[in-house]
Amino acid sequence: MAVDTRYADDPDTAADFRRLAGLSDGPVKEHLRGRIICAWLPMAHRLAARYRDRGETLEDLRQVAAVGLVNAVDRYDPAVTPAFAPFAIPTITGEIKRHFRDRMWTVHVPRRVQNLRNTVRLARAELAAAGLPTSLVHIAEHTGLSEDEVRQGNEALHGFSALSIDAEIAGHGDALLGDSLGAVDEAFDLVLDREAARPGILCLAEREKRVLYLRFFADLTQSAIAAELGVSQMHVSRLISESCRRIREHTAPEPAAVEKPSSTGRPRSV
Repeated sequence: MAVDTRYADDPDTAADFRRLAGLSDGPVKEHLRGRIICAWLPMAHRLAARYRDRGETLEDLRQVAAVGLVNAVDRYDPAVTPAFAPFAIPTITGEIKRHFRDRMWTVHVPRRVQNLRNTVRLARAELAAAGLPTSLVHIAEHTGLSEDEVRQGNEALHGFSALSIDAEIAGHGDALLGDSLGAVDEAFDLVLDREAARPGILCLAEREKRVLYLRFFADLTQSAIAAELGVSQMHVSRLISESCRRIREHTAPEPAAVEKPSSTGRPRSV
């Protein structure tokens, strides 16, 4: 009678599994468990090889498959399932698929959208093989999904891996993707301050405005400003201090009216 396994060279560990189920925790059980795992590692490696060339190294896939094999050995009950291979294969492949789903996405995508991506990708391949259009409407009709769900699945097709910012933009010569990215404009933080200071600056004399411009925008020292205007450095310092004081007076908030009781007992504003 043929052994019910996927490959003819699968090890015969039925007796070892029955013995393992009857052992209590300890060194003997751990040794037998390890021997069973080593015996089935070739099958785990074969399953891992099916997923090569998908963005993950074969060595890492074998490690993931080995984790699935260990889980399968620990969960297997020979009294329920006669053969180990039919029980282990879904467990190992499930572990590999979970690895791709949870670890390999460059952009985090919810599991629901990942499932939509797989459905849309399969439907697109089936329609293309049949020579039918692969438009959004046709995919929705083929899968029974709504057009919005198909659109989400299409967008997720490009979320598994991300382009480098040094990648060239197609049709734009030597332009790089990074060249199209925006940057934080630090001047935004100064908008409110500049607008608040504007009324006070407008009230200054032209020479005072000139001094503030040379000091805070042209970044000249007080000595350089004094030499340009033909005045002393002390005078430039007084102009700057006085101008800043007047600007602060125009930007300071007006004090709130304080109500005090009048002689009649009614509140009045002061």
